[in-house]
Amino acid sequence: MLAALAIGVGLLWVAFAYLGYPLMLAALRRFAPLPRVVRGGPDFAPPLSVVIAVHDGARELARKLENTLSQAYPGPREILVSSDGSTDATEAIAESFAARGVTLVRSAERCGKEAAQAAAIARANGDILVFTDVSAQLEPGALQTIVAPFADSTVGAVSSEDEVDDPAGEGAYVRFEMALRRLESEAATLVGLSGSFFAVRRALGTPWPTDLASDFRSALESAQRGLRAISEPGARARFGVNPDVGAEWNRKVRTVRRGLAVLFAYRGLLHPRHGRAALALWGHKLARFTSPLALLLVLAASLVAAPSSRIAALLAGLQLVAYAAAGLSLVVPAVARFRLPRLAGFFVLVNASMLVAWWHHLRGERAVTWQPTRR
Repeated sequence: MLAALAIGVGLLWVAFAYLGYPLMLAALRRFAPLPRVVRGGPDFAPPLSVVIAVHDGARELARKLENTLSQAYPGPREILVSSDGSTDATEAIAESFAARGVTLVRSAERCGKEAAQAAAIARANGDILVFTDVSAQLEPGALQTIVAPFADSTVGAVSSEDEVDDPAGEGAYVRFEMALRRLESEAATLVGLSGSFFAVRRALGTPWPTDLASDFRSALESAQRGLRAISEPGARARFGVNPDVGAEWNRKVRTVRRGLAVLFAYRGLLHPRHGRAALALWGHKLARFTSPLALLLVLAASLVAAPSSRIAALLAGLQLVAYAAAGLSLVVPAVARFRLPRLAGFFVLVNASMLVAWWHHLRGERAVTWQPTRR
């Protein structure tokens, strides 16, 4: 009986994280939608500061700057490359673009992505702060598109939508995330922005904590100030998939560790008095971060009940087969060519990384410095 209860609770929790929460948002959008965001027209062009924080990004920086400079924008615009203790040719490349309006902000020591962003903010003049990664290529018109929602005074932060060159695996996961963010934009508020490309009002740039992930924190700071964070489907950033499973694993663990630090720093937003912002934080972040524990609970309870229950034995067998296929897809390229094992492999990679991130967090270990992902 106890095992059956544990299985039921675990399955319900995972179902809420990946299905129940999106369905709740869809119902809110259908029956109690938020006011439509007012977007500025072609002439809406507040002064922009585009910040590119980079550490040892010489391989991609010139291409990134060409891509950013090619963006049509009718208003004042500045581009700041903030070097976080780079030791390669990053700073020389940035300086070579000075005549085209690119400013280098140099930090002698490596202090982390948010510290580099904070250094750039101190030099920035724009009313809107736009942050973009060196590895992200912006689609034409993305810069003006991501700014348009700031014509609405209720909007504090705007996220781009990611496009990943992967039909399954990470690509499928990212498409699910982008669809979920569209629902949140219309029914609640975003509780996470795309770190590769997002924008905030200048007011949200003060303070700028250097020990909290800026993409996640900016969304929650916006909600805490009574503003909305939304996703802008017309603002897109494209990047490739890292084929190195080890590097991808490290990135996932680091991302969740940083996310947990933000979640605990803004845990007050989980209180029901924050309404839809609280719902979004519970459904999108807390439920997702804790779903690996629910998956372990289901597996353990299924194995315990298997000798006395044919249903539990079947459930345990299905889980073991799925996990085996997922593991093979991560280490055997021939298996990874198939869509379902590849998707299962990425799902297992994400959830396992969350467990390790929780271990680091509970031990008091924080991830401040960064290792940019090469894609």
